[in-house]
Amino acid sequence: MGPILFINPNSSQAVMDGIMAALAPLALRAGPAFEAVSVARGPATIASAGDAARAAVHVADVARSRPDCSAFVIACFSDPGLEAAREAVPQPVLGLQEAGVLSALGRADLFGIIALGPRSVARHRLRLRQMGVLERMVGELPLDNASAAEVGTSDAVFEQTVQLGERLKGRGAGALVLGCAGFAPRRAALEARLGMAVIDPVQAAGAMALGAVLR
Repeated sequence: MGPILFINPNSSQAVMDGIMAALAPLALRAGPAFEAVSVARGPATIASAGDAARAAVHVADVARSRPDCSAFVIACFSDPGLEAAREAVPQPVLGLQEAGVLSALGRADLFGIIALGPRSVARHRLRLRQMGVLERMVGELPLDNASAAEVGTSDAVFEQTVQLGERLKGRGAGALVLGCAGFAPRRAALEARLGMAVIDPVQAAGAMALGAVLR
């Protein structure tokens, strides 16, 4: 069985390392391997609609170039290029935002999202509207334009994330979705601090991809 390939639209090596570390507990002795690849021409962070649109083209190209893979995951929370990649290849293609939100809905009635910055919120809302889940979201709160690498490494950004998580919990959220692949190294620590379900979309998408390809 071919590998499950996570396509990271940004060029950050720290984010790549965090993705692979988050997927390690899901590895199966007799199952497909997880691989991750960056889009070399991608920005360090997908921060704007323009970044996402440019990434979408490259994501589909990467998927086409790997017919050996059993499934693909777009490792960016706004799922850039999801529909284009699904149209381009016969294998299952999953997105982090869809997987993360669907996993949250399996854990709680209401959920919240933490984004990297204000520009991310409007972009994410388009996907949430397409998914038909806005009535179950208490809100999405942005960090102060943190980078994809900082959310997994910076102690100051971690404390800001905890504060935003507490606000969403106060609004009634029973599950918190982390709105970037870069958060992966912090999921367990955030869950411990907040006392609520915290969803790492990388792990959520990895588990769903396994379910899609295992026989």
